[in-house]
Amino acid sequence: MENTLGSISELEACLGTTPLGVQMKVIDHLDAHAARWIAASPFAFVAFSDASSIRATLAGGAPGFASVQGPQALVLPAEALEDATLARAGQGVGMLFLLSGIGETLRVNGRVSKMTGAGVELAVDECYVHCAKALLRSQFWAARPRPDAPTDVAAFLAETRFLALATADANGNADLSPKGDPAGKMVREQDGKTIYADRPGNRRADSFRNILVRPEVAALALVPGSPFVAALSGRARIVTDEGARAPFAVDGKTPLLATVLEGPPPVVFESAVLQRARLWPSKPAEPGIDPSEILLAHVKLNKTLGQQATELRTSVSRDIIGKGLEADYRDNLY
Repeated sequence: MENTLGSISELEACLGTTPLGVQMKVIDHLDAHAARWIAASPFAFVAFSDASSIRATLAGGAPGFASVQGPQALVLPAEALEDATLARAGQGVGMLFLLSGIGETLRVNGRVSKMTGAGVELAVDECYVHCAKALLRSQFWAARPRPDAPTDVAAFLAETRFLALATADANGNADLSPKGDPAGKMVREQDGKTIYADRPGNRRADSFRNILVRPEVAALALVPGSPFVAALSGRARIVTDEGARAPFAVDGKTPLLATVLEGPPPVVFESAVLQRARLWPSKPAEPGIDPSEILLAHVKLNKTLGQQATELRTSVSRDIIGKGLEADYRDNLY
């Protein structure tokens, strides 16, 4: 019998609460750092949600395919989306922007404000830099082009090393979370169910919290280097039992949680977006984009009130953040 988490309190008993420093890396707009990141990015995962559904697709092309129109305005051209039919005015949107050679990702959340001839106009509510653990574990940017990668579903999932998980909360706010692992330790199929490991991340636990109140999810799985993608969807539940977690152990470390997804069989398709974005082989990191510097700027811009928040803004520095990230990636990758 699977031990399924059923409440936020049970989740926090496993993972702990979200630290103040993690909460304070989130800002409510696109600052100059985020605009520079988006202008250099050739690729993003995108999730659209409403009261009854959550769907995920890809977007990309030349660097700067997405256009920042203001601190809270972003435009995705329809032709940049793998499936533009998913977008409708009023939907929640979650985006995960990748930048070649950089392990961290930029997460942007908001709403579709309107559909125009220019594409999908988005009103931004949240922006923050996500930790590099998923891309590091998957060796995402070390991949070479894989024209020989399998397209059979079972074989593809066996080689999957990266997964973008789309969830939504009770109010329809969408979120995209990156997951990464070595091949064979990312996803497995068992009795018609898909199971994936949940490793240490940024401790916001957004996807976990969303699943507890709204279990419908969508996911896109990649074999880095391949232009093919596996699309998954269904109802998810978070489990703690040893039988589900043990097969995902790496270096003697077993994840605290695993997620079981039940739904229609995964579908593998060739992505026109991945072909346009040309992610592999990776290019050198964009000059002038420093995740530690961006995190520092976002902590300073965060509007959280209170003495602890004020003290954190005053005491934090780029050096402290950089050393903290280095230690976290070294000691807590699994």
